[in-house]
Parts: sequence; C-alpha cells; structure tokens
Amino acid sequence: MLPFSYALRNLFRDKPRLLQTVLGSAVVVLLVMAAAALTGGMRRVLSASGSPNNTILLGAGSEESVQRSEISEQAAGIAEAAVAGVSSQLGVRGVSTEIHYMTFVKTHAGGEAQALFRGVTPRALLVHPELRLVEGRFPRPGQMMAGRLAHRKLKLSEQDLQPGSKLLVDDGELTVSGVFAAPGTVMESELWAPIGDVRMLAQRETVSCVVLRMERPEDYEEADLFTKQRLDLELSAIRESDYYGRLSTFFRPLRVMTWLTALLVGAGAVFGGLNTLYAAFAARIREMATLQTIGFGRGALVLSLVQESTLACLLGALLASFVAVGLMDGVTVPFSIGTFTLEVTPGVALAGVLTGLALGVLGALPPAWRCLRPALPVALRSS
Repeated sequence: MLPFSYALRNLFRDKPRLLQTVLGSAVVVLLVMAAAALTGGMRRVLSASGSPNNTILLGAGSEESVQRSEISEQAAGIAEAAVAGVSSQLGVRGVSTEIHYMTFVKTHAGGEAQALFRGVTPRALLVHPELRLVEGRFPRPGQMMAGRLAHRKLKLSEQDLQPGSKLLVDDGELTVSGVFAAPGTVMESELWAPIGDVRMLAQRETVSCVVLRMERPEDYEEADLFTKQRLDLELSAIRESDYYGRLSTFFRPLRVMTWLTALLVGAGAVFGGLNTLYAAFAARIREMATLQTIGFGRGALVLSLVQESTLACLLGALLASFVAVGLMDGVTVPFSIGTFTLEVTPGVALAGVLTGLALGVLGALPPAWRCLRPALPVALRSS
C-alpha cells in the first residue's frame, strides 16, 4: 500500500485545484446541513407544540384547521361538566375556550404584517403550562401579549412588541401588555388577547375550539365519547399532539422540496467536482503507470486517489460546518403558522460529515478508474 503521506503531499500539488474542490464540496455540504436543519426544525416545533394530555374540541369537519372551526361557546361549559378526566388546579378545571383569528396588524411607523391572534381567558394558562410570562402581565380588554418570537414572524423590530407598544388592528388599537415564552412551540409566534376583543375583531358569535387538559393521555377517550353522544353540538375531538402531527404531514411537501432543491444544486456541484478530478487524475496517468511498474497494485493506487479526494472533501465539510455554526445556528425562520429555530444538532453535523465522505469516495472512483484503465505500455508512453 502507498503511504498516507503520499496522498497528503499530492493534495497540495495543485493549490488552485484543491481550493476549487474544497469550496465545491463545502457548498454541497452546507446545502445538505441547511436542508437537514430546516426540516428538523420544522418537525421539532410541530411535535413540541402538541401535548398528548390536551384534547381539542373542534367543529365537526374542521379537524384540519382550527381557524376554520366554529362551535358554540356553550360547548365549553357543557364539556366541563360532562367529560370525566379533566385536570383541576385549586378547584379550577383545565378548560380553555379559544378563538384563533388571522388578520393584519400595523405599527404607527407604517409596518404591516399578518398575525395570528389567539383569543383566550386566564384558564388558558392551565391548559398550556409550558407558557411563561417573561415580561409585563396577562392582557386585559384593549391589550394583548406577544410571543417572544412574534416580531420575527411579523418582520417587525423587537421594540414594536415591547410592553407599552401599540399596534393598529383593523379599526382599533391594542396595547402590548406583556411578552411570553413557550419554548419550542408555535405559540411563541402568536399574539394573545382577551377572547372578547378577538371576538369583536373577527365579528363572530362562535368560538374556534375548546381545549381540555386531561389528567392522563388515555382520558382522551372520555372526550371522544362525549362528542359522539352529543351530536347536537356537532363536535369532533382530537388530541392536540395528533392535530400538530397532521400539520406536520401537511408541510411534508415543503420539506421534500427543500431536500430536492439541495440535491439538485448539490448535483450540479458534484458534476463540477467530477470534471475537476477527471482533469487532475488525467494528468497523472504516467505517474500511476510508473508506480505500477515498481510493484504497487491498482487497488493501492485507487485507495490513494480516494484518500486525496476524501481529504479535500472533508476539508470542505469542515469549512461548511464552521459557516453553518456561525451563520445558521440559532436563526429563526418564519412559516405560515409560526416560526422555528435552526439548530446545528449532532444529527445535522453528522449529515454534513457523511456528505463530505460520500463526495470524496464516490467522486474519486470514476476519475480513478479512467486514470488506471489504459494498458501499462500505453500509460507509460502518455504525455
């Protein structure tokens, strides 16, 4: 076998070509890492947003979208009295009546964006225990509180959603009373206001849903049985985790398109890298033939060429990893129902390393085969 130092020395024989290979592989690896971080971040926020202990009562036929759902407000009181297994804290049962409404908000500076309002009562804090008020207080009539990532979703400055700030909504004005956090969930991109204010904004007499906090995930069966018994209410029960699971399935084509885009751009870079390696290895046909005459087998030569290519591609993967950590890690990406944060997790880093290895090995084999294919007398006479 050829010593590893031989491959390492040859790596720096042509520095412009090495730079081209490193940068090309870095682009491919960075695209793969970005696609992995995007799809992982979206899947992570949707899976974390739904609690298996929460059951959503929606209008029958509106299981795919809580915003389209309409149910009677009296359904909350009826469900609270009839459904067994609802959790209770200090004698207050975990039943939250909510209105989900999307509309445009404006700042006094002229900025405008589409926001998702959630009309709630204080009982919503019993149903969504992951929510924590980090600044200000719970909203009163004429006020609202903003998720800590809502300004990213609305493309506003952070100051626009600080306590005391005012937003124009339809023909009225709401004052920001506080900022809340619900780590890893889509709620951090929402605006919460008293249910009466949101009812007036949406100009509706019904509510979107009733969320029940069950003692155990198995108690969902009680809520499901209730909806089947009270057909007059036209309700449908669904676990909150299942609801967001369906949303994750809905966004699957977007994740597929992300991977396809990365693969198509990566394929272009791979073909460019193949041309570079073909040119590099073609100039060394006589060198390879000489090594064969002194006793090195073709397998040893192929391995040495693969080592060169893999080292260059791993350098590109290392460069891409530094760029990903510096520019991509922690970036917040908005999408239709919220935001999610890109994270360079160990899985994303592993995807980058494996991509670099695959580029180095698979990209070197065709040029190496072409370099070693000529017969030894022909190769020795090549220029």
